[in-house]
Amino acid sequence: MGKRLLIADDEEYILDILVEVFSGLSLEIDTARTGDEALKKIDEKRYDVVLTDLKMPGCDGLTVLRAAKELQPECEVIMMTGYGTIETAVEAMKLGAFHYITKPFKIDEVRLLVLKALEHSRYRRENVTLRKQVRNKYSFENIIGTSPAMMEVLSLVEKVADTDSTILILGESGTGKEMIARAIHYNSSRANNLLVPVNCGAIPEDLLESELFGHVKGAFTGAVAPRAGRFELANHGTIFLDEIGEMSPKLQVKLLRVLQEKEFEPVGSTKTIRVDVRVIAATNKDLEEEVRQGRFREDLYYRLNVIPIRIPPLRERKEDIPLLLSYFIDLYNEKKGRHLEGVTDEAMEILLSYPWPGNVRELENLVERIVVIKGQGKITVEDLPEKMRTGKRTVIPGDELVAAENPFPVNLKEAVDRLEIEMIKKALKMAGGNKEMAASLLGIKRTTLIEKIKRKNIEV
Repeated sequence: MGKRLLIADDEEYILDILVEVFSGLSLEIDTARTGDEALKKIDEKRYDVVLTDLKMPGCDGLTVLRAAKELQPECEVIMMTGYGTIETAVEAMKLGAFHYITKPFKIDEVRLLVLKALEHSRYRRENVTLRKQVRNKYSFENIIGTSPAMMEVLSLVEKVADTDSTILILGESGTGKEMIARAIHYNSSRANNLLVPVNCGAIPEDLLESELFGHVKGAFTGAVAPRAGRFELANHGTIFLDEIGEMSPKLQVKLLRVLQEKEFEPVGSTKTIRVDVRVIAATNKDLEEEVRQGRFREDLYYRLNVIPIRIPPLRERKEDIPLLLSYFIDLYNEKKGRHLEGVTDEAMEILLSYPWPGNVRELENLVERIVVIKGQGKITVEDLPEKMRTGKRTVIPGDELVAAENPFPVNLKEAVDRLEIEMIKKALKMAGGNKEMAASLLGIKRTTLIEKIKRKNIEV
């Protein structure tokens, strides 16, 4: 879509001059001779820049400015006037004007201003588009899972997203803690501001304080310039403190103060900085045990644990594995230009029986690898790693399925069949009996679902 410029002025010769000036810039140019005419055009078309006189018949330029910013927030408005006063200039800028120029003006001056405004409008529109894309990516609908465990998580996340409460996300590595944190941020009132992630376990202890709170020039060797910390960057937004259980006791004290007082001092500074930041923390550790062992402050734990969200490991929501497989196959087919078609029943049995110690991340990595190497056809037993094919199990704390010669007390085919029936029933219940919607939730065709319902004698 080409860029559009609206010029509003009641003086005909001014309109003629400005149209001639901008006609060589590949712009779609509209003109208005009254404020009311300008309002009508703004209501009918999208403009990148509005160049308007202050005094016109009908409504004035300030009214045009208000309407433009209300109807088209990404549009930039430049005010022109032969009656320039400090008061009107200040009012125009407060209402969101891009600039304010007085007549008579130099042609080069107004031309440069419009070019800058066009560029600024483009950036605004791009930012809006990017924000929409990010919000869509991290919408609740894009979190894969229909198992009771995940539905419970999503229900809680939806309830707490648009609040300012501190959240502690608990879960094993690879369960998707950061994705949940992003979903919370991008579905909150802070979504237009930054989400600033910090991996507390990946940054050395002596650098983490500066990373979080910033420093002034000369604060330590190598601090050749002042630097804002992550908390300051996240002002009016959200900070995501991943692996919070790895934070040193010294930094735990400083973090506690930020949570309590909403203020801190950069390293080497006596100046206090106040911030308005929502805190989301995450850990794969048992923080209650860390508190008992004296490695984590009890008062900080209670400050963080306002709303705990536990992400279940993949072995506790195996109903979601077929959905996740279908999602990742489609994702990496598109990314890698491949044409993998799905999973054979035999391979699916093995994938459903595997304990997935690396959780969703391990499943995603496996699918990516097979998509790249195989490229087409279906995933078969032969495509799976040896540890999955041979039934060698990874010992997981608290998991009753441990490595053994015969770890399965029941027939695998019967277990998979029962799981499939349970998933179909749950999908039908969620879809209110609508087979088309249930099939979509399960990632299969409607005809396939109907065939399975008949074959397995499932009551609808």
